[in-house]
Amino acid sequence: MADDLAADYPLADRIPAALSGPTSSLAGLRILVTGFGVTGFPAAVHLAERGAEVVLVDGDATKDMAEKTAILEVFDVDIRRGPEAVAGLPEGTFDLVVTSPGWTPDQPVLAAAIAAGIPIIGEVELAWRIRGTNDAAWLAITGTNGKTTTTTMLESMLLAAGLRAKACGNIGAPLLEAVLEPGLEVLAIELSSFQLHWEFSMSATSAVVLNLAPDHVDWHGSVDAYARDKAKIYEHVRDACVYNVADAATKTMVENAEVVAGARAIGFTTGIPAPGELGVVDDLLVDRAFIPQRYTAAAEIASLADVARAAGTPGQRPADHQIANALAAAALARSIDVPGQAIAAGLKNHALGAHRMVTVAETDGVRWVDDSKATNTHAAAASLASFDPIVWIAGGLPKGADFTELFAANADRLKALILIGVDDAAFRAAAAAGAPDLDIVRIDPLPEDAAADPAVRGAAVMDAAVAAAATIAVPGDTVLLAPAAASMDQFLNYSTRGELFAHAVEQLPGR
Repeated sequence: MADDLAADYPLADRIPAALSGPTSSLAGLRILVTGFGVTGFPAAVHLAERGAEVVLVDGDATKDMAEKTAILEVFDVDIRRGPEAVAGLPEGTFDLVVTSPGWTPDQPVLAAAIAAGIPIIGEVELAWRIRGTNDAAWLAITGTNGKTTTTTMLESMLLAAGLRAKACGNIGAPLLEAVLEPGLEVLAIELSSFQLHWEFSMSATSAVVLNLAPDHVDWHGSVDAYARDKAKIYEHVRDACVYNVADAATKTMVENAEVVAGARAIGFTTGIPAPGELGVVDDLLVDRAFIPQRYTAAAEIASLADVARAAGTPGQRPADHQIANALAAAALARSIDVPGQAIAAGLKNHALGAHRMVTVAETDGVRWVDDSKATNTHAAAASLASFDPIVWIAGGLPKGADFTELFAANADRLKALILIGVDDAAFRAAAAAGAPDLDIVRIDPLPEDAAADPAVRGAAVMDAAVAAAATIAVPGDTVLLAPAAASMDQFLNYSTRGELFAHAVEQLPGR
């Protein structure tokens, strides 16, 4: 494993060995933590508590962080905030940089650390190294779309099996906190490509890449770089590398991964499964991978009705992407011997996360659906495929994506586009190429001087978008917020965007 790590990361031998285990002293080490958020704060606390001299930097000095600051000051953490704090490395020498996921490698602080030969790791690498004697199984999940739903489905299955399990990582508890929590038997870990970029030695029990589509090109620099970071989740896997039969790129990732001897490749498909796969026969989810008689038979593990309930659409046939999510979660659960009854029970007990195709209202025959979590083209495509006809609210930070195929594939089901976002050029070009006859209503962004509070500007934009949609939608239509883009140009995050949508719908005349 050490040799593999050295090949993957030339500075591996400079990562302090004292990090290993949760209690060894870090006295004498000077560590830089970048980011004062969900990742940076617990990392700074943990490292300082173990005796390291910690400097924490963050470019934003406007947020109220008084409570967290008071805690960090107890451990003598040196906190530096504002643009000047991230313009380069602080003075002095550092033994290690622990960075938060959103920080791109070309950030001045990180670029300077790379140039100085200082090793950089993220929360996943830190958590893997400090886990010590914690032998909880790591079931890791990534992909362009469906990560959160699959992770929460998996957690529900594990709990139904009576296991002490927790969803963590990119959702739920920070991974660093989860790995230090005593008594947990299984971690259901959602990982973004940002988190995987700064990870080098994780050896998950089992892992899955759900699917792959261009995303976050602005962060990674290219589609290939994005895919390489996603593929890291399979490196050093010990039991099962789960892949999507319908997405050849995920199988190729498995084939190219350096895994622990004995690890198996397990496919999932929304069709009839071959040996070594999970899939669908009639209205049943079945396993032909984890049973001895897989070459001649299949074992029932759940039903499509169970998936429909998990997806929040009881009584309907679930969409293919929801079936795929359930099968991926089931494959990870089966890799650690979770029985079929627990998989079915977990799906029945599953609660769909907020802002994921949630119907917020049905009024005068019009359905209003919040899928603000659809922050890329792949997620938006799954959402658009679920409704017809659609008044579509979309737009935001495009992240370098091309939306032409999205428009072309859904032109027949789109009644109108309500276009939000500061920069609408990519959406307009794609609409012109893929759906040239589509009616577009542009919601102009409010200038910064229109309201001092950016939250007020975001609310005004969403109010206008919902009002415009209400003048177009007729009984039988679905008004769908599935932006296909990130939210931060006009909203605090995708959750805020969804909440403002629901509030604006609630305020419509007659509601």
